[in-house]
Amino acid sequence: MSVKERKERERSERERLIVATARELAEQQGWDAVTTRRLAERIEYSQPVLYSHFRGKREIIGAVALEGATEMAAAIRAATSAAHGPRERVAALARAYLDFAARNPAVYDALFQLDGGLAYAREDTPAPLKDAFAALLETLGEVAGDGVHPGLFTETFWAALHGLATLARAGRLPPELADQRLELLVDRLPVV
Repeated sequence: MSVKERKERERSERERLIVATARELAEQQGWDAVTTRRLAERIEYSQPVLYSHFRGKREIIGAVALEGATEMAAAIRAATSAAHGPRERVAALARAYLDFAARNPAVYDALFQLDGGLAYAREDTPAPLKDAFAALLETLGEVAGDGVHPGLFTETFWAALHGLATLARAGRLPPELADQRLELLVDRLPVV
């Protein structure tokens, strides 16, 4: 291995450590606790080293969001691949989405609530975000119904899931009715 390759590997490892540490700190204490000073202390590098990887907290949030999008897409695909029939796949997708949001609140915030400097629903949207949407579209597109644009249907169903995830997390919905809400949403689909 050349010196250049070793340095690139070390740089990549440092970047992964920064992102993992930011994510861990955000999951434990919230995003307000994530500062470059605290990250530098935790990973035992100087703040200038952090700034050599990320221009600031916004870019770190974006990196966490991209990592989270990849994980969410994998969770959705795993859940839907194990289900049989359109209704079961949609229910599995919805459960996987809501479970991901509940298990990873800081990542979910990085994806959908905080400014990580990422472009959504545009040509320059990063690949992990496009793939997360594609994971939804793969299942929801097949149940959109006649004359309904699959992408538009997917956006609308996703918005409903996002609303459920956000309201549940904020304590605005009784948790004991979560399964019934999910069932109601899935049962209202025209093709399942």
